[in-house]
Amino acid sequence: MTDPAAHAAKKAKIKAARDRMMETKTGEKGLIIVLTGPGKGKSSSAFGMILRCVAHGFPCAVVQFIKGGRPTGERDLLARLGVQFHTMGEGFTWETQDLERDRAAARAGWEMAKALIRDPANRMVLLDEINIALRYDYLDVAEVVAFLRDEKPPMTHVVLTGRNAKPEVLEIADLVTEMAVVKHPFRDGIKAQPGVEF
Repeated sequence: MTDPAAHAAKKAKIKAARDRMMETKTGEKGLIIVLTGPGKGKSSSAFGMILRCVAHGFPCAVVQFIKGGRPTGERDLLARLGVQFHTMGEGFTWETQDLERDRAAARAGWEMAKALIRDPANRMVLLDEINIALRYDYLDVAEVVAFLRDEKPPMTHVVLTGRNAKPEVLEIADLVTEMAVVKHPFRDGIKAQPGVEF
């Protein structure tokens, strides 16, 4: 059993070190945040950040690149909370099977995204599944990177989700999280369910 006095002394030492470290963390800026990897939770995490911004009274916007018009809990709730929500994709790429239509949808989504990002009133803009559009070369990664690097307003956060984020996107990001798969119910024959996946 841990001695309470030893525990308190250890935690006091950690707190002092942490306080010294925090004194050097004074900067603020709009972040480029990438949520990628094969595991579940990329979009869910991003929507959580959108909800945090909404709770602080910050205007936000969402552009969905691949997901289609299927009703989702997040779209319904965020629209009621005043978040601009634009579903620009037509569904998973294996559903549409039309390269030119997919490219056109991605291009329309990117044009919408640029307008929303350029608006300094938006504190956070979520580009949901843009990494998929970039992976399939529906959009030019150099153009996306240049825009985010050169035109994003200084205090606007931009979140990019989707598997297989391109190295060029990872390079300009301020924060990158890769979701890993440990277990997933789909492998056991469980379908996507409301409240968990959509």
